Amino acid sequence: MTATRRAATLPVAFFDRDAATVARELLGAMLVSTAGGERTAGRIVETEAYLGYDDPASHGYRDRRNERNAALFGPPGTWYVYLSYGVHWCANLVCEAEGRASAVLLRALEPREGRETMRRRRGRTDDRHLCSGPGKLCQALGITWALDGAAMSDSPVVVLPDATAPVFSVAATPRIGITKAADWALRFVVAESGYLSGGRAGRRDGGTAVG
Repeated sequence: MTATRRAATLPVAFFDRDAATVARELLGAMLVSTAGGERTAGRIVETEAYLGYDDPASHGYRDRRNERNAALFGPPGTWYVYLSYGVHWCANLVCEAEGRASAVLLRALEPREGRETMRRRRGRTDDRHLCSGPGKLCQALGITWALDGAAMSDSPVVVLPDATAPVFSVAATPRIGITKAADWALRFVVAESGYLSGGRAGRRDGGTAVG
């Protein structure tokens, strides 16, 4: 019997760069989960960069370490998963060198595989809202704190390059849902997407096209 080869994930070197660059270049990639033994996947259409030590909105601001954010200070390509407002899991990928506390928050996906599983987990039937927010995408893909601290390439949730992704425009907007450094344009979206957490960038979010 021939073993099925796992598709190559994005390499560690991809994440060993500044978070803004990684956040922008993650757009169009595929997030694939086998959590819970069920395969779900979506194309990344929205991300946010958090810059670590000098970023007041970052959990690593001024090197503030604790038991809950330990994974954020790990090596590039590590998952950092935290609970937002005690309700929703949020999934981040660590960037730059170990100890920098720089990361990218995955904010929204375009559902591509396993929609029935996503609908069951989310209790919804509208594809537009299955993964249109960081908590929603974690629920749809079965992401929990169990992923925290894992190396992405060896985990049940991986990021794969997608050569079939259509050509798209990228817009940069201020980050949303935060109060500190809220005007920093570190939210990156596929401008044409109808699956964003805040609607289309050009219609509601005031995005600036960057490519």
